[in-house]
Amino acid sequence: MSPTPTDVEVPEPTAAERVCSLLGATSSVVVRACGERHDLDTPVTVHGSRLRLRAPLDAPLTLAVLGEQDGLAVVLDVTDIAPVAVRDRVRGRLTLAGRLHLAHLADDGLSVHLRLDVAHAVLSTPYGTSAVTGADLALAEPDPLARYEARLLTHLADDHPDVLAVLTRLLDHRLLAERPEIRPLALDRYGLVLRLDHPHGHRDVRLVFPEPAGDADEFGRLVHQLLTAAHCVLPAGRH
Repeated sequence: MSPTPTDVEVPEPTAAERVCSLLGATSSVVVRACGERHDLDTPVTVHGSRLRLRAPLDAPLTLAVLGEQDGLAVVLDVTDIAPVAVRDRVRGRLTLAGRLHLAHLADDGLSVHLRLDVAHAVLSTPYGTSAVTGADLALAEPDPLARYEARLLTHLADDHPDVLAVLTRLLDHRLLAERPEIRPLALDRYGLVLRLDHPHGHRDVRLVFPEPAGDADEFGRLVHQLLTAAHCVLPAGRH
């Protein structure tokens, strides 16, 4: 996500890190193989460029994988949806291509673990498209806040609209001229992205943390530092 481009370089995760984070936080994927679409409700475990999925033992996808000794050529689709209700909630679409193999039978005896060896991936967002190789994924790590993002953003939106109002003091006052609705859109270790929703459209802006967050506990401390800075700024329209 690259909202509000400026001449100043804004720190944010790499495309490969975003892919790892999205995969680690998702609970459902679509697998396309042999002209068929297979919807799986499964977490995804990321081990570099190898992913681990779970599928029912008797699922058509599992049977197709069993029939391919060298792995089944597949395309995996994941949609990144904002956890907070906003207009245009799709933050990105991820497509991975690779070969799917049987890993082993699950402990319940009713499902199997499948291994996807990723060849390459494409991440598309409203701000652009990035190509990621399997080698890129092998070197990337998920964002430390990815697993907590939905909970933290929902808590911020539902329980602390006052905090959002104060944080807008850090924005260019011209962005607030039409009194947009402010909603938290995304979060990573480098900062918080706010959605400014106008009747005629929207704009996303990134508030950069004073330092990268290492975990969910540090998120609270860093937001308080932003609030301290914001309290030193007069609200738009006051002089």
